[in-house]
Amino acid sequence: MPQTLSAPGLTTGHAPFVEEARSRGELYISQPYDQYSEENHEAWRRLFARIRSRWERYANPYFLRGVEALQLPPDRIPKLSEINQRLQPLTGFQAKPVSGYVPGFLFFDCLRRREFPTTITIRDMDRLDYLPEPDIFHDVAGHVPMHTDRAFADVLVRFGDCAHTAVEMTSEIKDHAERVRRLTNIVRAMSRFFWFTVEFGLMKGPRGTVAYGSGLLSSYGELEHAIESDEVQRYPVQLEWLINQVAEIDHYQPILFVVDSFDHLFGLVGRLEEWMRAGKLNNVAPGLPEIQEHDLRSFMDAA
Repeated sequence: MPQTLSAPGLTTGHAPFVEEARSRGELYISQPYDQYSEENHEAWRRLFARIRSRWERYANPYFLRGVEALQLPPDRIPKLSEINQRLQPLTGFQAKPVSGYVPGFLFFDCLRRREFPTTITIRDMDRLDYLPEPDIFHDVAGHVPMHTDRAFADVLVRFGDCAHTAVEMTSEIKDHAERVRRLTNIVRAMSRFFWFTVEFGLMKGPRGTVAYGSGLLSSYGELEHAIESDEVQRYPVQLEWLINQVAEIDHYQPILFVVDSFDHLFGLVGRLEEWMRAGKLNNVAPGLPEIQEHDLRSFMDAA
């Protein structure tokens, strides 16, 4: 077991290193590995141990191969430098440590550059079941194994292209209120699409429906619920549903969408961009997610 400090640790909501970086306005940071406490590593061990059997049963095969390819350690928080040494040769992707929330355009632009913004803190031991914000278990154990698959990695890059298209299409609108209105609708549509695919997507597998969304793959409870529960409605994916379906974060998802393959998903992202160019994302259904000012500002500043 590596040497760790008993305090202060890198616990979500209680990490002086991260809080100080934020106060300095630093979004992209390092992973100060020696600051993880023994309790931080124990949280990772417990999360990893209990979900592993559910991955074997409910995760898509590309994810399982990714876990093996990255050699995710079961007994300690991974070092992102070691993850990246194994990941980069496969698809060009890298886990990029950040101090917190990454505004919308910057997030999608990272994906376009094959960089995945990765939280370095981990949830507290008394909050293993649910955390509203991402932590390193969600990001590294939920997202990053999928980045080892070339087809899925290309989907993420395509999302980044869509963000640039949104900037291009709205940058010349002279009326400020109209520009904000259109961007709000486009960003809401993109956020919903991302939510119901990359975060909570299901796909057809050789043994039936399996999960590829990271919100499912990092949740011990919801992973089984998404596949087995009669309370969940599962539909073949349709673009018009993805962009108009309300996305709520504080409970298990009652509606999920199934893709045929990652090539199918890549094509859907291409259609999303086509619809954007045709103006079909300018008036999507209102409701969650709420689009925050800093997300809109990130798109407007990118112009």
